[in-house]
Amino acid sequence: MSLTPDELIPLPPVLAGPLLRRLEPKRLVLWLVGTRPLALTLRLQGVGDIPLDAGNCTVIQVGRSAFVHLIDLSLDNALPVDAFVDYDVLIEGDGGIADWAPHLLYGDASCPNFVMRSRIDQLLHGSCRKPHHPAVDGLLCVDQLLAAEADPQQRPALLMMSGDQVYADDVAGPMLRAIHALIARLGLFDEHLEGAVVSDSAKLYEHPASYYHRADLLPALESNETLRERFFGGARKPIFTSSSADNHLVTFAEVMAMYLLVWSPVAWTLINPQAPTLTPERLKRYTLEQTRIDGFKDGLGNVARALAHLPSLMIFDDHDITDDWNLSAQWEETAYGHPFSKRIIGNALIAYMLCQGWGNNPDAFKQVLEKTARLSASGADQYLDAPVQDELIDDLLRFQQWHFVLPSTPALVVIDTRTRRWRSEIALKQPSGLLDWEALSELQQELLDHPSAIIVSPAPIFGVKLIETVQKVFSWCGFPLLVDAENWMAHRGSAQVILNIFRHSRTPGNYVVLSGDVHYSFVYEVLVRHRKAGPRIWQVTSSGIKNEFPPTLLEWFDRLNRWLYSPRSPLNWFTKRRRMRIVPYTPEHAEAGERLWNSAGIGQVFFNEQGQPREIVQHNSNGQEKTRMLAPDLADYPD
Repeated sequence: MSLTPDELIPLPPVLAGPLLRRLEPKRLVLWLVGTRPLALTLRLQGVGDIPLDAGNCTVIQVGRSAFVHLIDLSLDNALPVDAFVDYDVLIEGDGGIADWAPHLLYGDASCPNFVMRSRIDQLLHGSCRKPHHPAVDGLLCVDQLLAAEADPQQRPALLMMSGDQVYADDVAGPMLRAIHALIARLGLFDEHLEGAVVSDSAKLYEHPASYYHRADLLPALESNETLRERFFGGARKPIFTSSSADNHLVTFAEVMAMYLLVWSPVAWTLINPQAPTLTPERLKRYTLEQTRIDGFKDGLGNVARALAHLPSLMIFDDHDITDDWNLSAQWEETAYGHPFSKRIIGNALIAYMLCQGWGNNPDAFKQVLEKTARLSASGADQYLDAPVQDELIDDLLRFQQWHFVLPSTPALVVIDTRTRRWRSEIALKQPSGLLDWEALSELQQELLDHPSAIIVSPAPIFGVKLIETVQKVFSWCGFPLLVDAENWMAHRGSAQVILNIFRHSRTPGNYVVLSGDVHYSFVYEVLVRHRKAGPRIWQVTSSGIKNEFPPTLLEWFDRLNRWLYSPRSPLNWFTKRRRMRIVPYTPEHAEAGERLWNSAGIGQVFFNEQGQPREIVQHNSNGQEKTRMLAPDLADYPD
């Protein structure tokens, strides 16, 4: 068989990475994907050359020419703090990073570097990076900040990505076409599909509905009309509730290819995807999406460079898996009760574990990685073993260690608001609380006796009152899915317990809550009553990295929220959050008193010695001057 033009291009040793992940004084965690099992040596300034073997580098094969390398290196001596530390990854026969990935280097540097900060005095954060959104990629702001800063003590301690790092449920046609081309080029493993219109992944990729009609392939529980009527109000709608599910990723190979294509420019050089056969209307949409994907692709070298220099931590939200993931007990009952929908969710979760979750806290994943290795080995004949795959998915659906804590100053506590839900005891279709009682109790234990803490909650703990009211009304009417009714105050139990944690005398006096999810940015200062001398809480929301709220709609929400819930409004008095005093910050460049900032980019928070934010900034990816969030005069917000 003759080779295609793509196959004539030699495969590079590394497809993506290295990504610098968890960084501690005596620990260095890196992630990269190679086209073969690589003989690696880490060269670390002040330490020397360290061979990476099976003891500190786990290799998981995901295709004929795709091998995930999970590097977890323990060091005998602590890294120097607040100073540049050069590192290099040497590949036997291919040299160092300057040889095989020169796009990862700044200026005339011969290798990347990192800084182990002595405390978190500043960090970057954001969420919601959708490749085909027309906004400029906010991760390019991270690269620009790193390129401009020569003082190691002014480098951010880390980049915190708080959800929707990928959109598995909302994929552009050109991106899906590239995913399929990359699957073929790398020989990513196929799989058998139970309960689907098609019997396996190969038939899925060739199916006429594979592009822009995948909602027709997704499970709709045809045999259970009563359940569909209860769950979707009688509408003929699949289990997957995203309004953009017409290119929803299905297979493990598709999700892995997506990660390679959103984190590195290298995979794009190996393929030359062409538009499939489409109707004129679909072709018009495809062409528009292609221009946006081309712009996204052009910035990937700079994004990869930033991720090689700055430690990054990540937590999922819904779009990393699917829209409305675990929104209610009824959603869970329906989605996990169908083998095909369960497999789709599970495939995204396996890929998340390998590409995001593991690097946050490698110690938590030893057992599931062993089973993942068995699944990997089963792909030797190109098809994954279905029972092993389903068993791994069951393990991940039961897994309760997606959350993690960074032992920093202040402590960084990242919570899992997606899998440990407090199911409604009133009705299955009502929104679940974002953490159940057990998870909230564990959170309180993590916070005890810390003077200050940074909590990462993908959804804001303290949100915009008007929007939460709209969500509550839709939930009362039985349609929580229509408005993504996912906020902390939507479930009385979760809301009361989180406020009780804040009021506990031994929990921190200063909290900064970092959130995303909502596609606009805002800052609230929150004072919780009934605790002497505190606590003081800052809700800091930065969203999205490459996504924005519809501008006109957000403008009206912002105006109505100010009018209806101003301190002197009668409606505000009747709906007052009795246990809290909430004071909004004002964006520096806002007009007419706006409090919600609608611009893709990245957030930055600077902390003082007490763990309080001394400056909060939103960097705009569209080239506008950075936007400071200005503290209000508390006298304007009477107690």
